[in-house]
Amino acid sequence: MKLEKILAKVSDEAMMFNLLKDLTTPQELKALQERLDIVILLNKGISYNEISKKTGASTTTITRVARFLKQESYGGYRWLLSNLENFKD
Repeated sequence: MKLEKILAKVSDEAMMFNLLKDLTTPQELKALQERLDIVILLNKGISYNEISKKTGASTTTITRVARFLKQESYGGYRWLLSNLENFKD
């Protein structure tokens, strides 16, 4: 069974968090959250150095997120940013 298919079917926030905790190590889950924070801050025009200070992420990680946001064809980060309103509490 494909991971993306399973994740797309989970509609309960608490269950999604529990599944992510089961699927990932604490460090991996932290890295996923960090990348989400980075993409949101990049979208706000915040500098790499400031993002590094706010998140603790290396500028290498920030550069990689920025490259995927702007250059890669996957479009996941772009989709996320265009749908942020759907995720507000």
